Amino acid sequence: MIKFFRKIRQNLLSEGKTGKYLKYAIGEIILVVFGILIALQINNWNESRIDRISEQAILKQLQSEFKSNLKQLDEKIGIRSYIMNSTIQLLSNIDHPAIRNVDSVEMHIAKTIPYTTFDPIINDLATSGNLRLIRNDSLKALLSLWTSEIVQVTEGEQTWAKYRNEIYIPFLIKNYQVRSLRNKAMQTNLLYTFLINQENRASEIKEIGNSKHFADINVLLDNPDYEDHLVRCIVTNRNTQQQAFILRDRITQILDIINEEIK
Repeated sequence: MIKFFRKIRQNLLSEGKTGKYLKYAIGEIILVVFGILIALQINNWNESRIDRISEQAILKQLQSEFKSNLKQLDEKIGIRSYIMNSTIQLLSNIDHPAIRNVDSVEMHIAKTIPYTTFDPIINDLATSGNLRLIRNDSLKALLSLWTSEIVQVTEGEQTWAKYRNEIYIPFLIKNYQVRSLRNKAMQTNLLYTFLINQENRASEIKEIGNSKHFADINVLLDNPDYEDHLVRCIVTNRNTQQQAFILRDRITQILDIINEEIK
């Protein structure tokens, strides 16, 4: 093809048809430019098609990840509800000694011992550069803020876990018999409802027996320090719960947009 065009140009020059040669040269340039533009357009279309395929794959991965995050977050919310409800019951027993029942009180104490650890899947879209593939600006903004919003929940959980490990549990060990509390929790499968993996439970220890040492529940409930520990328990977990509900709304918002974007 190149030789063909070259021969035409040479014939026009040899015949002295300069005007026709210039017109032909301009036409040839236009043709070449037009061809380049078409090639670029095809290339851009192909790259865009590949990006859209990649975007759909990312959206489906995000959909799966945020569904898992939502399920786990709901489990943690459920555990904290158990903790806070039992804390309220214990404060009621402190205020109204006549309603105290050893089995009931011990069960509520056992429910105040757990702590939650929300450990969500964190995507690496921002660091990998794949965030650019997502065309929805609202979704892109929400994903950019995801990591920082998790901190509001995890910091609250860590605050209670630290207080529980360093202050609350040592207080219970000093002022009551924790073995009996733990045994009640095991016998009633207190937290199994919230376990992610409930398989192979037949092999788990079902009980550890009650303590043979006498412990007076009234002495514990009438201890002014215990009331303070319970207040710390409910306030800390309540603040974390509020942040968890905010995060839950954010996850559902992200999932709603993802569901709309997936084709």
